[in-house]
Parts: sequence; structure tokens; C-alpha cells
Amino acid sequence: VTPVSRLGLFLGKLIPYAVVGIFEAGTVLFLMRFLFTVPIAGSVTLLFSGCLLFLMTALSLGLIISTFTDNQIQALQFAMLVILPSVLLSGFIFPQDNMPLPIYALGQVVPATYFIRILRGVVLRDAHFMDLWPNMAVLAAVGIGLLLIASMRFKKTVR
Repeated sequence: VTPVSRLGLFLGKLIPYAVVGIFEAGTVLFLMRFLFTVPIAGSVTLLFSGCLLFLMTALSLGLIISTFTDNQIQALQFAMLVILPSVLLSGFIFPQDNMPLPIYALGQVVPATYFIRILRGVVLRDAHFMDLWPNMAVLAAVGIGLLLIASMRFKKTVR
């Protein structure tokens, strides 16, 4: 019953979380560099660009989850079902090279895998855009694909 268009409602759900995510990414990068004195070997701009791509992908995944669920409790449970394998399979905790082939293949589906590669490339190796563009391209493609799927599934009415 709201006069807001579908796009307006969609952006209204997305923009606040994007602003919070950008602020948090900036805060973490600032604290990492100046409080914990972790040297960043590469370009901070490139690192922040990777953060923005991952943020777009994560928010798009959240929007898709919200289109499949009826209430906040279901959305939270579904999100936990997605987050735990993402952390375990992305190479953040366990090296992907040591994983069995089927588990390694599952890890290649997880967007966090590509963000971890960008993060490690910039912070540890001074990787440049040409070194990281395949990972950034995958994140961008997955983010755009998930955003399109979420926008197609998004309904303005309450179930």
C-alpha cells in the first residue's frame, strides 16, 4: 500500500546496509594499519575496491535470502546456513590447497574465496590490478548476477 516504487523500496533496503558496510570496511582498514601497525604492501585503493565488490555480493546474497523467507528468524537461520560454509570453505581458516577435491570445488563457489585472495594479494604480496582482475571479475559477475536474481524475486507485497 506504499506509494514507493519497487526500485525505491529495493534501494531503501540496500543503501543503509551498504553505508554501514563501507564504514565498517574503512574502520577495519584504518585500525589494521594504525592501531595494529599491519603494513599494507599494496594499494589501499585496490583493497577498498575489492571490499566494495565483496560488499555488493554479500548484500545481494542477503537480499536473495530475504526473498525466500517469511520473517526475520527464518532469514537469520538461512544466513547462518550460508555464512558458516563460506568461512570454512573460503580459505580463511583452512588452506584450500589441502582440501579434498570435492570440498575444494565447493569452495570455488563461495564469493568469500575471491575476496580472501584479493585481501591477501594486496596486503601481503603487493599484487596489482592485473594480478587480481580475475578474482575481481568473478566477484563483480557474481554480485551483479545475485542482484539481478534478487530484483526479479523481489515482491512489493507482504506474503
